[in-house]
Formats: sequence, structure tokens, C-alpha cells
Amino acid sequence: MIWEDECYLLSKRKFRENANIINIFTHKKGKIDGIVYGGTSRKIRNYLQISNKLFVSHTSKSESKIGYFKTELIKPISPLYFNDKERTSALISACSLLNILLPDSQPNKNIYNSFEKLISSINLENWIFFYIFFEINLIKDLGYDTDLVKYSNRISNDNNFHKIKIDGYIYEVPNYLIQQKIPTKFTNLLIRKSLYFTRQVMLNKFFIPNNLIFPKSRVIFENYFN
Repeated sequence: MIWEDECYLLSKRKFRENANIINIFTHKKGKIDGIVYGGTSRKIRNYLQISNKLFVSHTSKSESKIGYFKTELIKPISPLYFNDKERTSALISACSLLNILLPDSQPNKNIYNSFEKLISSINLENWIFFYIFFEINLIKDLGYDTDLVKYSNRISNDNNFHKIKIDGYIYEVPNYLIQQKIPTKFTNLLIRKSLYFTRQVMLNKFFIPNNLIFPKSRVIFENYFN
């Protein structure tokens, strides 16, 4: 079985002396893992940076056996932000969430397009809010809609946050998430409250019920705004 597609690198781990197992998120196939040989090659090492956009050629003997990738770099993403800890952390966090939560071999063009939008927006001044809306959309596309807009008539101009009850859980939600508008002014408190809200929803709806470990990279990213 042979196929080709564009993708983003979600994770990698050493397999053998000169090989890595990588997880990728492809446009047509969804999340797929496979073996890449040449792990000690400087060229391939530079390709295999988390969040980089790749072109892959995949070969496998059957659907039940792990396949092999040949990779080409389409666009380096991660190296652009090596000197920016917050943006680098955001990219690693997003890739970690996708790697854990996406089902194997199930394409999801909405999530793929949402991730591409995040990638294209991460160089902007207000990039953090594109990240937060990426998590909101990820939660929805994975099957759980927080349906925040229905609370819009309860918003008070005297408070930037609103306590709401969703499926028995009380959350403190920033008003701009309910209104689905990026605020003109933002503070670390607003960002932290936003990330705490999405983290709690993901824990309650995906991680805890399925006995999944919440990624440390996401916690590290949130801590930048304490």
C-alpha cells in the first residue's frame, strides 16, 4: 500500500539506532504513525522538528502493520520561533493535544484547517487568541460543543468573566469567548483564565473519562501567563 500526502509532524521517538517513529497529521488520512530511516542524518534531523510541514510518501505491507515514510520538507515552522519560548511552547502544546486526542487513521479536515489557521496566525501580535480559539474549536470538532454563545444575554459589562454551568461543572469563562470576539485589550489574567477554562473542559470531557495523561507541554505553556 502506497500513498502520498502533506502533513504536520506531531511527535517523534527513537526506534532504532538510525530510525525514528513519527506521528503525523495528514490532510487526507488523519493521524498516522510510521518509521523514518536516516535518523542520524543532519538533513532528516532538521526536517523532523515538531510542527514542521512535510510531504510524505508512505509504504506498508498491510493496514495492520506499521508503515515507512519518506519525507520532504514543505515548510519549516518550528525553527522560525526557536528564540520565542511562548510561541514555541504553543506549537508543541497544540501538537501534543492533537497527538493524544486525534483517533488514528480518521481524517478530520475541520481540525486540519483549524491547525493550519493557527500556524498562519502565530506570527501575529494577538496570536495567543488564535491559539485559544484553536482549542475551543478542537473541543467542538472532537464531539463536545460548549455552546457558549447561548450565555451571551447574561454578560455584564461590569465583569470580564462569567460563571456558567455546563453538564454539572462550574466554569469561569471570559466574556469574549462567549461573544466569540477577540478582545482589543488583553492581559495575562485574561489569557490564563481562558487557558484554564479550555484545560478544564478537555480534562472533564476527554482526558479523565478515557484515563489519558494531560500533556505536560500544555501545562508548561499555560504557566507562561501566571
